[in-house]
Amino acid sequence: MDLLSAPGALLDFVIWKVVPFIFVLTIVVFFHELGHFLVARWNRVKVDAFAVGFGPELFGFNDRQGTRWKVCAIPLGGYVKFLGDDDASSRPDHEALQQLNAEEREGAFEYKALWQRAAIVAAGPIANFILAIVIYTGLFMYYEDVRIEPVIGKVVEQSAAEEAGLQVGDRIVSVDGVAVTQFSDLQRSTMLNTDTPLTFVISRAGKELSMTAAPRMTEREDGFGNKFKVGMIGISPSTEPENIKRTSLGPVEAFVKGLDRTWLVVAGTFNFIKELIVGKQDASELRGPLGIAQMTSQVATLGILQLISLAAVLSVSIGLMNLFPLPVLDGGHLVFYALEAIRGKPMEPKNQEIAFRIGLVCVLMLMVFATSNDVMREWWPAG
Repeated sequence: MDLLSAPGALLDFVIWKVVPFIFVLTIVVFFHELGHFLVARWNRVKVDAFAVGFGPELFGFNDRQGTRWKVCAIPLGGYVKFLGDDDASSRPDHEALQQLNAEEREGAFEYKALWQRAAIVAAGPIANFILAIVIYTGLFMYYEDVRIEPVIGKVVEQSAAEEAGLQVGDRIVSVDGVAVTQFSDLQRSTMLNTDTPLTFVISRAGKELSMTAAPRMTEREDGFGNKFKVGMIGISPSTEPENIKRTSLGPVEAFVKGLDRTWLVVAGTFNFIKELIVGKQDASELRGPLGIAQMTSQVATLGILQLISLAAVLSVSIGLMNLFPLPVLDGGHLVFYALEAIRGKPMEPKNQEIAFRIGLVCVLMLMVFATSNDVMREWWPAG
């Protein structure tokens, strides 16, 4: 790269890598924190700050109720800081809380009822799920709904489907007793049941037959060269015109499908974690900030609607991640509140401090590991 081409390369990097990443992450983080913020306001909690990003403030403003709304320099998250919080992780500042007068305590998060604190904390992840549902509903209303009939158009040689006796032209009626109305239903069943024998009822020449096949973990490659593993039995749908139906969805139908798609992302995430634990998936598939930035830059080349669709997936992922039972995350706070409900009193401040430090170390270790995966994937790819 010469000096003349350097500015162009830098501009290209900003447009195709930095901007899409910040765009997607800002949407997801903003709505997550907005969930915390709105439920806190409804419960009359004083909010000191609403931040998108971490680190030094780039710009911001104060609203009428004294909340500082700000955008910070490091676009890798965000936080809502309540009266009485010690830091962005909502760790309570017990010394400061003890110095509040009676009126100030009315607006302090730590002095709210247990159910109110739990509702405020849970509102962030819930907002992420709602955002995903809204995005998917809008996309399904915008695009035509394409339904591919569950008719087999191709059977891969030496695949689980071939060994089970499935043939081209067979119509899949059900999988393990669950009716199959379109090919995507079949894909869902195989994706979530790797190495598990499934009973396929098929229609062939007017007769129904029952066959058993176990989806196999198969490595695939997307249009950008990214490799991933997914359970498959080795069939493709028939693309004959009579097997493809296109319809427009109304708001209710699109909403129902949006709920279903959001649940599919949730189920797929839990399935990935399960397969990661049992060794079917590789831990190197975990992505950190660099990996997410790379993914958003790739999707951005397909158009703004595809980028918004990716935001829905990331919104669900961040909502789920925040529910992990680690003290610095929302899930950790909910665990504290569950223990408080059982014990009848909050956890001692010293024990809370120890738990927060352990949780912070765990989160940082996970971030370092995921980022190292990103570096290896980008600069030292296998093979």
